[in-house]
Order: sequence, then C-alpha cells, then structure tokens
Amino acid sequence: MDGRRATKRVAAAGMIAVIGYAVLAGLQIPVLNPRYAVPGKDLAAIGRDLDAAGESMQPGYTFAVLGLGVALALLTFVVLTRRSDATARAALVAYLVMLVFGAPAYFVASFAPGMALADTYMISGADYSPWSVPLYAVSGLAIVALLGVAVHATRRRGTLQESHS
Repeated sequence: MDGRRATKRVAAAGMIAVIGYAVLAGLQIPVLNPRYAVPGKDLAAIGRDLDAAGESMQPGYTFAVLGLGVALALLTFVVLTRRSDATARAALVAYLVMLVFGAPAYFVASFAPGMALADTYMISGADYSPWSVPLYAVSGLAIVALLGVAVHATRRRGTLQESHS
C-alpha cells in the first residue's frame, strides 16, 4: 500500500475511533450512568427529580466538551488527507493523543451531571454505569500504543544512524 493511501486509512480509522469514543461518552453521561445511579427510575423521572432539586444534567455543556473532540477529529482528518507530506505515523500519533485526552475530556464533561445526581439523590458523583470502563481502557491503551510508537521510532532512528556510521 502506498504512503498516501496508508495515511488516509489510518486517519479514517482514527477519526472513527475518536467519534465512537465521543458517542459512547455522549450516551454514558446523560443516559446510561443516571439509569445505573438511580435504579428503578426512568430518565423522565430522574429529570423531574433533578428539576425539583434545582439541578441540571447540563447537556449543552456536556455535548460542547465532547463535540470539541469530534470537531478536532474531523479537522485533523481533513488536514491529514489534504497534505501530501502527512504520514501514517503522524496520523496514528495524532489520533492516539486524542484518545488519551478522551479520558480527561470525559471526566470534565461528566463532572457537573455526576454532581447533579449526587446532590439530588445524596449519592456519590462517581460513575455507576460500567460503560465508563471502556472509555478509560481505550485512553489507557492509547497511552501504551503511543509509548510503543515512540520506542519503535527511537529504535528505528538508532538503527538508521548506525547504518550511516
């Protein structure tokens, strides 16, 4: 496969991964976690309880934070596929970094909704749904993958320097 095609494929896969991460986070925060945090109540009842307590899940803020990641993924895809000097490694690193920063973005996006649930129901503001685990796992694996890319690049650079000596 030629370099341009590899770059486009890696960029497409990365973009899909980042958008998938944001979609799962976008379901986890306002839908899945409240259902697990307050078992036996549907989302409408939870919403009414939040309103009565003067709390809000702040969906606009949550989706704005998650939307930044989606916008960055799309913009990066456009840049990588239009630049003739973009490499598959650059695309891989760019999207791995975005996935690493997905965990802090998820935390920021979910903080206010978690506190709204905590204040309304006198529970912890932590995640109750197990669906946050894949988000954190993907971010952790992305860190490991970035380290692997760095080690590979360092070893390759060292091998190239030795062959030129």
